[in-house]
Amino acid sequence: MTALQNQGADESTRYAAGTPELFETRQLSVFYGDFCAVRDVGLRIKQNEITAFIGPSGCGKTTVLRCFNRMNDLIDGARVEGTVSYHGVNLCDPAVSAVEVRRRIGMVFQKANPFPKSIYANVAYGPRLQGTKSKAELDVIVERSLRGAALWDEVKDRLKTSGLGLSGGQQQRLCIARAIAVEPDVILMDEPCSALDPIATARIEELMQEMKQQYTIVIVTHNMQQAARVSDRVAFFTTEVSEGGDHRAGVMVEFGRTAKIFSTPSDNRTERYVTGRFG
Repeated sequence: MTALQNQGADESTRYAAGTPELFETRQLSVFYGDFCAVRDVGLRIKQNEITAFIGPSGCGKTTVLRCFNRMNDLIDGARVEGTVSYHGVNLCDPAVSAVEVRRRIGMVFQKANPFPKSIYANVAYGPRLQGTKSKAELDVIVERSLRGAALWDEVKDRLKTSGLGLSGGQQQRLCIARAIAVEPDVILMDEPCSALDPIATARIEELMQEMKQQYTIVIVTHNMQQAARVSDRVAFFTTEVSEGGDHRAGVMVEFGRTAKIFSTPSDNRTERYVTGRFG
C-alpha cells in the first residue's frame, strides 16, 4: 500500500479527535525550469468548506491549485518545492501514488471537456478504469453521480446520446458528475464558470453549495462576486518582484474568512484589489 492509502485507515480517528484541516501547504513554491511561478505559499484548507483563490492573471492561483492533485507533474520542467500535506501525508513524497492522489482529489477544468462518448460512458469511465465491470453497479454509480451533479432529471432519458450534445452548463455538470463518480474527497475547480452564461453560472454555484456537504471544494475564480457568494474562505494572490529581481513571481498575500477578506482585509494590497483599484 502507498503512504496515501495507509493514512485512510486512521482517517475517521483523526476527525473524531477534532482535526478539521484537510490540506496544509508550507513554503510551497513552483518552478517552470528556472522561472519561479509562485513562492512560499502557506495555507490550511478545512474539510467541507469552499475555499476560493482570487487575484490578477499570472499570480499563481491555478499553479497552486494543480499542486493539490499533482497535475504539475504532467508539465515538462515543472518542479515543486515545499510541502502539500493531505491528512498529514506529503503529496509531494515520491512514495505517494499520483494515481491515488487524483482519485481522491478530482478536478473540473475551466472549459467543459466531456469525452466524445455517451453521457453514460462519460460518468462510468473512471469506475470502469478502477475495475468496476458489473452493469448493475455502473448503473447505480452513474445515476448517483448525475443526481449529485443535479443533472439526472435532465438527461435520464438520453444516457446513450453524446455528452457533446449537451449545453455548456450541462457539459460542465457532466464533468462534475464524472469527477464524483470515483468518490473523491475533494473537488478542485479551475474557473468552472468562466465560459458559462449567468443562468448556468448560478446553477453551478447552487450545486457547489449542495456539494460541500459531502466534498471539500477549492475553486480558482477571477470573479470576485462569485468568490464572495460561494466561498467560506478566500486566499488572495498577487505578483511581486522575485527574490532575484529578474521577474515577477506569484505570492499569497492574505488568507482568511471570506467576510473578513472582503470587508476588513489586513493587507492594503488585498483592500485595493477587492475594491477594484487594481487587478
